[in-house]
Amino acid sequence: MDAPRIAFIGAGNMASSIIGGLVRSGHPVRDISVADPFAPSLLKLSAIATVRVCDSNPAAVEGADVVVMAVKPQVMADAVSSIAPAVSASGAVVMSIAAGITIASMQKRLGEPAAIVRCMPNTPALLGCGASALYANEHTSAQQRDYAQAVLSAVGVATWVEQESSLDAVTALSGSGPAYFFLFMEAMIAAGVDLGLEEKTASLLTLQTALGAARMAGENDAPLAELRRRVTSPGGTTQSAVENFQKNNLDTVVAQAMQAAAQRAAQMAEEMG
Repeated sequence: MDAPRIAFIGAGNMASSIIGGLVRSGHPVRDISVADPFAPSLLKLSAIATVRVCDSNPAAVEGADVVVMAVKPQVMADAVSSIAPAVSASGAVVMSIAAGITIASMQKRLGEPAAIVRCMPNTPALLGCGASALYANEHTSAQQRDYAQAVLSAVGVATWVEQESSLDAVTALSGSGPAYFFLFMEAMIAAGVDLGLEEKTASLLTLQTALGAARMAGENDAPLAELRRRVTSPGGTTQSAVENFQKNNLDTVVAQAMQAAAQRAAQMAEEMG
């Protein structure tokens, strides 16, 4: 597959991370353009890659195969409207990485049928460890889907969902998920301190344990339940802790929290229209 010409509208942290990932994976810098009115963002990006910087959104999009909308949801409507003629001329696929922005709302601003991919990345993409989900509308070709997949695969794993509404569940799972793990790790550190450890020691052990557990799960074919069983000796310390979690309905707490997140994601999409 020939390298597509990619335009980024917005040069914030996520856009810069994706651009960095693309360049590291071998994507030609000459085929990446960006537009952003905020000079500090462009300055930060220049330390990552010397891409072509344009003075307007339409100039960045001209001749592009892929347009990545990396702006805040509040300004998405104006940003999409500004590129509508250029997208119509180039036939580019438009990718949105902003939460709550529906394909219908983007299509309305573009003014005519266009290839649109709605994406839900998460913040670990900033470290190249992202988990992203994508949904494409019916105007998106197989090649354009490949382009979109390649863009987000540059900063982690990327998978497709069959219904746009599934992105609400993705938001609740991987989009908000890092915060859940941070919260759990906070609780583990606090409990370790209560048990007599110094905070620095409790923090170090907690973070490394979380990293190690994630790697074991990702690099092992065994189901999570089996991995858990292997470290849970009958009548031992781990069993005591796990049974306490289960007694206090950990599964239910997690399910209810994610349902609340998914419902809020759907409400936000309606509010943003």
